Amino acid sequence: MEELRPPNGLLTVGRIANRTGLSAKALRHYDRVGLLRPAAVDPSTGYRFYAEDQVAEARLVHLLRSVELPLDQVAEAVRAWKDGEPAADILSAHRTRLAARDTRLRGALHRIDHLLKEGIEAHMTTAEPDPAAAADPTDTHTHTHTHTPDATVTTSPPAPAPDTGTSPATTKSAPGTGSVIDQRLLAAQLFNDTWRLMEQEDRTREDDDRMLHMAHASRYHWEQVPTATPAHLARGEWQVSRVYTVLGRPEPALHHAGRVLDICKEHGIGDWDLAFAYEALARAYAVAGDVERARELTDQALAAVEDIAEQDDRDLVIADLETIPGQPRYW
Repeated sequence: MEELRPPNGLLTVGRIANRTGLSAKALRHYDRVGLLRPAAVDPSTGYRFYAEDQVAEARLVHLLRSVELPLDQVAEAVRAWKDGEPAADILSAHRTRLAARDTRLRGALHRIDHLLKEGIEAHMTTAEPDPAAAADPTDTHTHTHTHTPDATVTTSPPAPAPDTGTSPATTKSAPGTGSVIDQRLLAAQLFNDTWRLMEQEDRTREDDDRMLHMAHASRYHWEQVPTATPAHLARGEWQVSRVYTVLGRPEPALHHAGRVLDICKEHGIGDWDLAFAYEALARAYAVAGDVERARELTDQALAAVEDIAEQDDRDLVIADLETIPGQPRYW
């Protein structure tokens, strides 16, 4: 068979595919949708040919698609790149979506691990879950499928009523609301709703505001629960810090991560709470751009992991450390 000879200076589909990582099928598709047009098309054979200066553009398309950036946004990013303009807003918004997806999937995988270990029957229910029966997501005794600080509640049993020294039916009013509530239930619901928003892709600015306010409200209401332990407060601070890192605000993230560590040290809290305290600080420093300090605190988190009793909890901390931005895994 005679070798295909492209016009002078142009590249065949096979050549540009080898140099950019794009498949011939992808190149044909991107031509059809107008994302990456060939420099020339042979009118008799339909063969596509590409210019040398299209290699960089094709590599950029391949990179952006490899992180699942939608085609219309890839086109917008490529146009910005050609015009010498930054595409930071597009990539930042997509990073937020990917982080939310990662959070949701890691939670789902953790629940699957528990299903495999404990049996599917233990997690099945024939009735719709009662929202009023939401468990304390940070209570290892009432939460059926996880006791990590990033838990969400689906079919957990009711949390025990706070020990107020009075009748279990006695509740307290939320300051400023005029409503009568169970502080512990409200704290747990706010914690879970905050996490669900962190898992939500395409959050709006209003969603981000709501997520932040709910994290602070959850931490506040835990402090109003008479039976709450220092560990509850530490986990509330941890969630507030995580929300600030998600929003790219390192200063308050560092403050609340520091409070997690302070509470752990003051009350002798160890195990995964202490490891997550160092993780929160490492993440906040990474968001602040202090790579060296982030690495030092990651080392401290890894050291604390060695003292965690349960292997599942050790794995969770390590998996979370791998999601710290700008810090490649080195352990």
